[in-house]
Amino acid sequence: MQLHIKLVLEALFKKLKSLEDIPQGQLAGKMGVVIDLVTRLPVEIWFQENSKAYDSKLETDILNLVSAKTLLLLDRGFYHFSFWLKLIEKEIHFITRLKKGASIKVEKIFTDSYSIRDRLIRLGSGTEATPYVTVRLIEVRSAKIWHSYITSVLEPTVLPPYVVADLYRKRWRIEDAFNTVKRLLGLSYLWTGSLNGIKLQIWATWLFYAVLMDLGDAVADELALPVDRISLEMIYRGLYHFSVAHQKRLTDDPIKYFVAPENRDLGVVKSIRKPLVRLIITPFPDRQNNEENFFLTPNSQIPLTTTISA
Repeated sequence: MQLHIKLVLEALFKKLKSLEDIPQGQLAGKMGVVIDLVTRLPVEIWFQENSKAYDSKLETDILNLVSAKTLLLLDRGFYHFSFWLKLIEKEIHFITRLKKGASIKVEKIFTDSYSIRDRLIRLGSGTEATPYVTVRLIEVRSAKIWHSYITSVLEPTVLPPYVVADLYRKRWRIEDAFNTVKRLLGLSYLWTGSLNGIKLQIWATWLFYAVLMDLGDAVADELALPVDRISLEMIYRGLYHFSVAHQKRLTDDPIKYFVAPENRDLGVVKSIRKPLVRLIITPFPDRQNNEENFFLTPNSQIPLTTTISA
């Protein structure tokens, strides 16, 4: 399972004299990244020198990269019906958001209740630019707001409606990844104007991110916590303290150092802000009256996922 995002790199950071003649506000290019939803590690990284390049090139790259039976979480930058049809043809499925004001034709109703609606719909006008495409529209109520999602998985028994909403919420992980890479690891600022130098900085930064993510995952395993509870920022900042302890020959294992009770003041473990909510996994929530196979039951004591409160 993977998710994809594109990013226009920010204006070149004029720290070096070699960049002084570059016009103010010139963008450094466009970067596209595919991240694995489970491991949170980058699967593929693309860079385009032209920051105004169309997304069609990235769509071709995705089609060439992703194999059948993969589920993609797409942002609305890839809201193109012809692209969706090419994914479906290759047995690659996706979840994304429905654009406001989209014209839909309801073909079948799976669930229609106070808190959730699950329908089979048709989008498009039948033209070459917007061909017909059949998808599922899942709408989940949260207080007075309806959140709308669409997926190419047409059977609720394969992908239940609340699971669709929950998975799309996990798309935020790529925002966390980019926040870590840009703000914490410094990719917001490019230190060279050369194409090769920019590529080297992008590659090196994502490589360090992968190492940091692996370290955070190892710390989570050692503490028997979900990796969501581990702060990569505090691990990154705590590496200085580990290096000092290592120089004093007090430790040689960063994992044991971060999980040690005496080092809890480093803030590696996040506090729980919201209570966990059990995920509803039944394909037809309005038809089931008993709790058998209604909620997700994790195989371990670590909660695997949560859902939007209805």
